[in-house]
Amino acid sequence: MINFDIHHHVAHVVLSRSNKQNALTLNMFQSMDNIIRQIRKNRQIRAVILQGDGLHFCAGLDVQSVMQSPMQIVKLLFKLLPGNQNLVQRVVLGWRTLPVPVYAAIQGNCLGGGLHIALGADFRVAKPDAQFAIMESRWGLCPDMGTSVILPSYVKQDHSLKLAFEAKRIDALAAKEMGLLTDIDDHPKDFISRHIESLNHHSPDALAAIKLLYNQAYQPPSRSLLWKETWYQLRLLSAKNTRIAMKNGVKESEFSPYNQRGKW
Repeated sequence: MINFDIHHHVAHVVLSRSNKQNALTLNMFQSMDNIIRQIRKNRQIRAVILQGDGLHFCAGLDVQSVMQSPMQIVKLLFKLLPGNQNLVQRVVLGWRTLPVPVYAAIQGNCLGGGLHIALGADFRVAKPDAQFAIMESRWGLCPDMGTSVILPSYVKQDHSLKLAFEAKRIDALAAKEMGLLTDIDDHPKDFISRHIESLNHHSPDALAAIKLLYNQAYQPPSRSLLWKETWYQLRLLSAKNTRIAMKNGVKESEFSPYNQRGKW
C-alpha cells in the first residue's frame, strides 16, 4: 500500500506496509507509477518526500509474494520496445523526470528495491542506524530497476560491483562515504523540511531547469542500458542456477545472521 497526500505544496509518498518492512508488491509498484504521473501533472507541488511507514524505509521486493504468480513478473518487466522503461524502472527513474526536488527520508532497512527507489530521488537523508544493500544477487538475479543509469554519477565502479556482487548490508556512514547518501541526520524529515524551506524563495522554473540540465549531464543515454537490464534479468529468471539461488534465499530470511550490519 502507498499513501499519498499533499501538505503546503509538498507531496508525501509513504510506503505503508510496516508489518512487512514495507516490502514491495506488484500493487505498490503500480501505485507509485500512478503517483508519479499525478505529481507530474500538478503544478502546485514544489517538492516530494518519499518515506517508509514504521521502523524501516523498505526491505525490498516481496520475492515470495511475486514469485507465486509468473504473471506478476511479466507485469513488472514488460515493455513495448526494448529501450523503453518497464514498471520497475519507471518507479526509480520516474522521480528524476519530475520538475521539483525529490527527497528520500530513510530509516532502518533500505534494501534491494527499496535502495533502488531511494536512488531515484534527488537527495537521500538517512538516520545513523539505517542499513543499505543491493540484494538481487542473493536471489540469483541482477539489478534491473534502472539504477545502472544512475549509479555511475554516485559511486565508483568497483564499489558498485562489490555492493551488487556481495549483497551485504552496509551502514549509513559507509553509504555516505561511498556517495549513496546526501546526508545523515537523526531526524531526516526535519532536515528535509529545512532544505525545502531554503528553496522556497527560488523560482520553481529555475529549479526545474537546473534539475533537467544536471540529469542530462550526469546520466548517459539510457535506452541501451535499460534494455540490457531487462534482457539479462529475463535470461537469469529461466536459468537453473537462479532457481537454486532463490531456494537458498528463501531459507535465509531477512533476520538471519547473513544480513547483520557490516561496514564497507
